[in-house]
Amino acid sequence: MLYSDALIQLGQAPDPVTGERRQDLDQARFTIDLLAMIREKTEGNRTPEESAVLDEILTNLRMAFVRTSRPR
Repeated sequence: MLYSDALIQLGQAPDPVTGERRQDLDQARFTIDLLAMIREKTEGNRTPEESAVLDEILTNLRMAFVRTSRPR
């Protein structure tokens, strides 16, 4: 759920309510940081598969954030 929220905040996916794509980079940064905190706090309590998925999600979101926040 946080992953899809971040994608919506980055403008990578449409808002499910309005169908519009809008960017809120401050909120996207907060959501990405929240996922990173969850990763840190659950260290040692995840399966290897869960860790791999979380790492992939964070990498994808961070790259999307960099691409989105670059001046055009």
